[in-house]
Amino acid sequence: MSEVFVRDLCWNHTIGREERRLRSFKTDFPLDQSRCHLETGPIVLVGSQWQGERNLMVMGWHMMLGFAPAHFGCLITAGNHSHRLVRESRECTINVPTLDLIDAVVGVGNSDGDDIDKFEAFGLTPVAGDEVSAPLVAECYASFECRLADDSQIDRHELFIWEIVKAHVDTSIELPRTLHYRGHGRFMVAGDEIDRSEDFRIQNL
Repeated sequence: MSEVFVRDLCWNHTIGREERRLRSFKTDFPLDQSRCHLETGPIVLVGSQWQGERNLMVMGWHMMLGFAPAHFGCLITAGNHSHRLVRESRECTINVPTLDLIDAVVGVGNSDGDDIDKFEAFGLTPVAGDEVSAPLVAECYASFECRLADDSQIDRHELFIWEIVKAHVDTSIELPRTLHYRGHGRFMVAGDEIDRSEDFRIQNL
């Protein structure tokens, strides 16, 4: 048996043992609960309006898709009252609440826009946008006006791809305590910021 073979055998055994040790901290997890650890957050409130109807919905399934133009993707299921309003109007607003609005967020998420006006019911203030007819939420620290940029994925995946056409942000709030949904009625709250910008290449910032 060659020295090289023995060395490789010992190395592979060590790696295998280390892999098993690291994996021992983890257990098999239900696939349908993967979102509890992969949802990007933050929780947002989607404002919509069409032919005299307006609505708000809570959403956590979203992602940025580009910088310039700023494209934003989100999943709005057909069973949601807002789906029809945003699909018909081809507009919406994306509003980012913070911890102080947790009661309103939970209320909006657990009510039906067919039955109530969610702005009135949960003490939220609708504000007219500059570029779209959908209402902004005054109490949210950041709001984004959006127009539908790509509807090709709606029928198959219920995925709306928006272009952000106007952004409103309260920049006096340095570290907003945004809400991040973990499933099962539980939220995490954004906290401390870690600045490692000095370790980044300029092109990767």
